[in-house]
Amino acid sequence: MDGRRLLVVDDEPAILQGLVDSFTVRGFEVETAVDGRGALERAGLATYHAIVLDLMLPHIDGFEVCRRLRADGSRTPILMLTARGAEDDKIEGLEIGADDYVTKPFSVRELVARVEALIRRAALPADGEPGTIVLGDLTIDIARLEGRLGDRPFTLTPREVEILAYLSRHRDRVVRRDELLTEVWGYPSATIETRTVDIHMAKLRKKVERDPAHPTVILTVRGEGYMLGRER
Repeated sequence: MDGRRLLVVDDEPAILQGLVDSFTVRGFEVETAVDGRGALERAGLATYHAIVLDLMLPHIDGFEVCRRLRADGSRTPILMLTARGAEDDKIEGLEIGADDYVTKPFSVRELVARVEALIRRAALPADGEPGTIVLGDLTIDIARLEGRLGDRPFTLTPREVEILAYLSRHRDRVVRRDELLTEVWGYPSATIETRTVDIHMAKLRKKVERDPAHPTVILTVRGEGYMLGRER
């Protein structure tokens, strides 16, 4: 498990040092930044297996750091550190391309488990992924991270594409929420409490559905999970 390189970005010295110690003892090579400028500089000079990114940073905040990294084509997994109860921050971060979030104050064990899950998932081969998903006038280009609903184009994050691709591969059955956590997010178990799936589904529906309040693409089967609608 050695050789994994991690960038941790936080402007609180005690939190930053605690994270460095926690990841180092688990075999990570950890580099740090204390503001958004430093984060972008380091990300431009080295390749990382994952980035742990606080949102409230001096000079350039975590949102803008994430936005610029994704605009530059980076697919490095990004885990955000958000304030408790800051639901809008979580949604905005996921919308601009972050892969997951952990709320402060957090359990170090949970944070490490989340980061390791993101790294494992990013290392998996993409063999077997469909090239294109078509549902009526909705088309998703997996490789390009692009979609089109009628004449309206839109972009997708890597995580959103993974969700759609997994649902497409299993479109003949209901996919449980805990299955998505283990198979798409790569969590070792679905016992970790998180609303990540719910938030991703809500924002994904805003892109792929004509009426997100009455979805026809990503269907919810109450008490069971999700599945793709049938081709029309």
